[in-house]
Amino acid sequence: MGEKRDFRGEKVPTLKEAVMECMHYNLIIYFDVKGHANQAVDALKLLYLEYPRLYNSSIVCSFIPEVVYKMRQSDRNVVTALTHRPWSLSHFGDGKPRFDCFWKHYGYMMMDIILDWSLHNFLWYLCGVSAFLMQKNYISQLGLIFRGAKLTQLPLNQVELRVYRSGAQDVELSTQKLRHENPMSASEDVGFNGLF
Repeated sequence: MGEKRDFRGEKVPTLKEAVMECMHYNLIIYFDVKGHANQAVDALKLLYLEYPRLYNSSIVCSFIPEVVYKMRQSDRNVVTALTHRPWSLSHFGDGKPRFDCFWKHYGYMMMDIILDWSLHNFLWYLCGVSAFLMQKNYISQLGLIFRGAKLTQLPLNQVELRVYRSGAQDVELSTQKLRHENPMSASEDVGFNGLF
């Protein structure tokens, strides 16, 4: 996995400091909101007012449709995206069930089916999304055209997958490489998202 690094004494930047640093390096920012829709929208709205440049260099995305809907209601000029991974309500990313209780597990699986259907049929329109972010394992050639929204694959960190997917039309690839790195190289990944 590499060498262990010592980060004692390093401070975690505030949201504003992180945004300023990303703008300094001309990075595309994905504000991936995990919850608390009202608080997130209020904080992001202030950032967009203070830094109008964010309208052209960032996107607000979330697995939670409420977040995207409220952000779009708050400011129609903000680029928004719904993020989707099938079975995200009932299973963790590694495929393990979230709940041990039989009825709760299958109840959430039913909710996953309803969410999946609604995302493909009307939720993308209701939320006014500009893009649809999807986990790489669930993209097929049949799913490349998604109701006129731009499709972006979530981080592809393996060289083989990036090379294979780079040939797909109308699909942008997201990686955790810095912009100046060759996106097709096998060098160590870092913690910034950006489109290439």
